[in-house]
Amino acid sequence: MEEGFFSEVTEPIRFGGIDSTDPLSFKVYQPERLVMGKRMEDHLRIGVCLWHSFAWDGRDMFGVGTLDRPWLDPAADPMPAARQKMAVAFEFIEKLGTPYYCFHDRDVAPEGGSFAEFRDNLDALTDEALGYQERTGSTLLWGTANLFTHPRYQGGAATNPDPEVFAYAAAQVKHMLEVTQRLGGTNYVLWGGREGYDTLLNTDLRREGAQLARFLHLVAEHKHRIGFEGTLLIEPKPMEPTKHQYDFDSATIHGFLVRNGLEDEYRLNIEANHATLAGHSFHHEVAYAVANGMLGSIDANRGDPQNGWDTDQFPNSVEDLALPLYEILKGGGFTTGGFNFDAKLRRQSSNRTDLFHAHIGGVDTLARALLVAAELIERRTLSGPLAERYAGWDGPLGAAILEGHETLATLEAKVASGEIDPKPVSGRQEQLESAVNQVIWTTDQAARG
Repeated sequence: MEEGFFSEVTEPIRFGGIDSTDPLSFKVYQPERLVMGKRMEDHLRIGVCLWHSFAWDGRDMFGVGTLDRPWLDPAADPMPAARQKMAVAFEFIEKLGTPYYCFHDRDVAPEGGSFAEFRDNLDALTDEALGYQERTGSTLLWGTANLFTHPRYQGGAATNPDPEVFAYAAAQVKHMLEVTQRLGGTNYVLWGGREGYDTLLNTDLRREGAQLARFLHLVAEHKHRIGFEGTLLIEPKPMEPTKHQYDFDSATIHGFLVRNGLEDEYRLNIEANHATLAGHSFHHEVAYAVANGMLGSIDANRGDPQNGWDTDQFPNSVEDLALPLYEILKGGGFTTGGFNFDAKLRRQSSNRTDLFHAHIGGVDTLARALLVAAELIERRTLSGPLAERYAGWDGPLGAAILEGHETLATLEAKVASGEIDPKPVSGRQEQLESAVNQVIWTTDQAARG
């Protein structure tokens, strides 16, 4: 394998085992390992994002970039620099060995002087991406359009007070949806980066809601028009960059879709850090999506509990991921979705190889959590007690209530006669928490393969 940009990584990352001292090896992740009769790679469907990893140089609001990303030099010729960025990205994907990647249109193509020029740039680079896909075996997990960075989108895209901005965003999404189809993408994501408000003093909530619904209908209509077979996804986030975003959390989006007759057209792309910003656990957001048939895909990352913003750190906690993975497995697993690492290096992690260390650690954490989730299912650690807790609803009284055979009057009569006199029953929360911990602890040996 050629050295390329990541010269310290001369061979593909391979499985070394839990006791391996090689930092450039997987400790748990084995793509071919069977878990509940399915390959680990097929359970997790891991993707690399191009924006944090290759389209960001480490800058923040207080300082310039710290990462070694020469293609982002503003003095560089845009198209040669974009080609270098793509070559480096696929070098990384090939050496890491992940099956998928994700990107925004602006992550790949230079803006140019007009929309037509941008579209030509994106088409040319899409042709090259097809060649890289064929060579590396990686494919597109999902594509999306950046409708938040350019100043034209300062007041939102679909919810902008100017219909010309709405039209520009529609053109951008149309083309990127077609690019996603060309690349064999299995999903297309809409993230409302600025679909919200900073103040209600200049915001018409009813109008903006109607605009957003119309935009989503247009996207779904175009999906069917071109025969795109992937899944349309919406990504929840409660705030940041706006004070309040209309895609606040999974339940909010689900309700919006139902109100506007779109519930059959869209699923959810849930990000762990966005869940915690909304005041929920990641487990809750995934469980809600699975329970309501809305799960699409996952952006794997984490926040910092001491920071109130989207830090997008790589996941490193098996405890935090095991129960979301349990919900995903219990719901039948992914169909078109997967785990995309929407995560970025810390600004001080400035060595090129740090990008490998971050992804290897994240992949192993997911793999370890998968083993725990599978054990929870196979041992019926949670499903057994859960069935017992709700068993009464499968009995005569529960069935009669749900089937409409009981009224308030008939239920009152049963209670008044003494026929119904319920006694409190323990929810056994601490016992269940300990049982989950026991599975986590006892899968150490399983992780060794």
